[in-house]
Amino acid sequence: IMPGPLDGVLVLDFSTLLPGPMASLFLAEAGAEVIKVERPGQGEEMRVYQPRWGANSVNFAMLNRGKKSFALDLKDPADKAKIMPLLEKADVVIEQFRPGVMARLGLDYETVAAINPGVVYCSITGYGQDGPKRDVAGHDLNYLGDTGMLALSMGTAETPVIPPALIADIAGGAYPAMMNILLALRDKDRTGKGAHIDVSMADNLFPFMYWAMGNGLAANMWPKNGGELVTGGTPRYRLYPTSDGEFVAAAPLEQKFWMAFTSVIGLDEDLRNDEKDPKATEAAVAALIAAKPASHWAPLFAEADCCTSIVRTVRDALDDPHFRARGLFDTRLANEAGDEIIALPVPIANPFRVSAGEVRSAPALGENNDELG
Repeated sequence: IMPGPLDGVLVLDFSTLLPGPMASLFLAEAGAEVIKVERPGQGEEMRVYQPRWGANSVNFAMLNRGKKSFALDLKDPADKAKIMPLLEKADVVIEQFRPGVMARLGLDYETVAAINPGVVYCSITGYGQDGPKRDVAGHDLNYLGDTGMLALSMGTAETPVIPPALIADIAGGAYPAMMNILLALRDKDRTGKGAHIDVSMADNLFPFMYWAMGNGLAANMWPKNGGELVTGGTPRYRLYPTSDGEFVAAAPLEQKFWMAFTSVIGLDEDLRNDEKDPKATEAAVAALIAAKPASHWAPLFAEADCCTSIVRTVRDALDDPHFRARGLFDTRLANEAGDEIIALPVPIANPFRVSAGEVRSAPALGENNDELG
C-alpha cells in the first residue's frame, strides 16, 4: 500500500457509533494510523447492531476498516496508564462524549495538552461544548428539528417524512470534524501549536439552509413546509409516480430544461407557463407521467438531457455502470470468515486514498492490545 498524505499521523479515536468513527475512517483512508479505543468485553455499541456480518455488525465493519483496536477500561488506573504513552505522542484525538465526560476521566483537552501541547483534540457533540443545550441528549432527528431543517420538508400530518440520511451525524459531524482536523494540522505545521476543535452537529446544519435563511432575513419570505423551490413547491422540482409504481425525479429548473421536459411528456402549451397556475401545471404533469411506466420514460428523459431521471434503489445504484467505471466500489471489505462485500466509498480522491483497490477489514475487539500496550 502506498503511503497517503497523512502517513505518520497518529489518531486516537475514543468515539462510538457514527460521526467520530466515520471521521476517523476518512483519516485512515488518507494514510493516518487510527487506534480505536474501546471498552473491554463488548467494545463499542456499533459492534452489536443488526444485521450481523460475522462476529460484528456490518455497520461496524463499514465504518472501522483499516483501524486498530485497543480495548481498555478507562476507569481502571492500570488500563488508563497504558493509554498515556499514546496520548503523549498522538497527533489527533477524537472524542464524542457529552461535555465533561472526558474531564471526569482525566482525558480532557487541557489534561492531554499539558503533556502534548501540539495535540489536535476534536470533540464532537450534538450542541457543542457550551451554551444552554450543551448537556441535552439528542439524535439526528432532534438536531434537524431544532435548527429548522426538518420543517422545510417534513411531509404532512397524515404522512410525516423522516429524512433518508443521518444528515447531522455525517454532514454536520463527520465531515466538519475531518475538515477542521486537517485545518488544525495545517496550522500546527505553521505554528507548532495544537487546538481544541468544538464540532457541534446542530451548528453545522445551518450552511445547508443558506437559501432559507437568506429568503427569510432579506425578504421576509420564510419557507413553508414543502413549499419552496427545492422542497417541492414547484412543478419543476418534484417526484412524480409512474404507472408501474416507480418515480420520476424531475428537476428541470432552468427554462431550457423545463421546455425540453414538457416537450418530452407532451404537456399542453397553455400549461407550460408554470407561474400562471402552478397547481394546474403540476396536476397535468403528474397525470401525463402516471400514464406510462418508468421504462417508457427513462430513455426519453435520457435523450432529452433535461435534468430528469428515474429514482433508483440502492441495489440498482451499486450496479450502475457509471459508478463502477469510476472505481467507486473497487475497495473491498472482508470479515474474519473471509467473506467480502463492497467497502463504503469515502470522499477522499484517489491520489490521496490508500485503500483504492485493496481488501480491508475492521479490527477484532482488542486485536492490537499486545502491540499497543
